[in-house]
Amino acid sequence: MECTVKWTGSGMSFLAETGSNHALVMDGAPEAGGRNLAPRPMELLLAGTGGCTAYDVVLILKKGRQAVAGCEVSLRAERAESEPRVFTSIHFHFRVSGKQLKPDVVARAIELSKEKYCSASIMLGKTAAISHDFEIIEI
Repeated sequence: MECTVKWTGSGMSFLAETGSNHALVMDGAPEAGGRNLAPRPMELLLAGTGGCTAYDVVLILKKGRQAVAGCEVSLRAERAESEPRVFTSIHFHFRVSGKQLKPDVVARAIELSKEKYCSASIMLGKTAAISHDFEIIEI
């Protein structure tokens, strides 16, 4: 995996170009010299973690022949007060929708993502207490 990050030369904005040929912009908070034009790098780290685990949960449920129709995860993170301001806790709240989804199967999919498949949350779990809960929405 590769990525190149370049300072745009203006404020604290950076352009990332990924190895899969996608680009995204990051910016800093105004109090740190940024212009608030794009997400902060740590916000993207949190968003990427949410994407990683949601991907796993959907894939696991589909492989288990569950009639999953939607998966949304909200993440709430706390950071250390002093530098480095690592994540110290992250709570994942999953909202999984579908037809006749079994709570034990959804719980197992979330647990498998947390313990085995989601590289991002497993890595962040080295500094942060990870917790999760879920709700099932019948459609």
